[in-house]
Amino acid sequence: MKVRISYLLIVIVALLSACGQKGIENPLDYPVNDFNAVTQDNKPFEKKNLDGKIWVADFIFTNCADVCPPMTANMTKLQKMVEEEELKNVEFVSFSVDPTVDTPEKLTEYAKNFGLKDDNWTFLTGYSQEFIETYARETFKTLVKKPQEGDQVIHQTYFFLVGPDEKVKKIYDGYKEVPYDEIVSDIKLLQ
Repeated sequence: MKVRISYLLIVIVALLSACGQKGIENPLDYPVNDFNAVTQDNKPFEKKNLDGKIWVADFIFTNCADVCPPMTANMTKLQKMVEEEELKNVEFVSFSVDPTVDTPEKLTEYAKNFGLKDDNWTFLTGYSQEFIETYARETFKTLVKKPQEGDQVIHQTYFFLVGPDEKVKKIYDGYKEVPYDEIVSDIKLLQ
């Protein structure tokens, strides 16, 4: 009888302590690998610039004929929502999937077309095509591939939420069915 009561107490304590836990339920927890890049301002930028921050990442390119402009507009809306909620320590990061074309100047021009705030949104380039294809696959479990023919890079249209522990927590549709409220709610859970 004492064993059953002890076991029951352990289960109750475990359940009660879980109720008070903060964080995202069933996070992916993909570790974010290091990277070295340059920003739209042509300044060096690496993963350590994001240490301890919550960030939302995506993969775009300035010459994109279809999905990137809506994705960037959607990220701009998300950035405004985060600002309206007065959420601090949140960054937005867009990795160029066409780094030989996307110079810092082209990324600056691209960003200006969306009226976004660049104080917490960084566009990255300055790495090789091979690097970004491998980095996207290994860190974010997403596809990036520049075909031999044409100028359109193949990539997926997701937003990736990264926690202050430098792990990818969740993936969301960043193109058509963007779950803005869910993303903002998840950011709050990581604060």
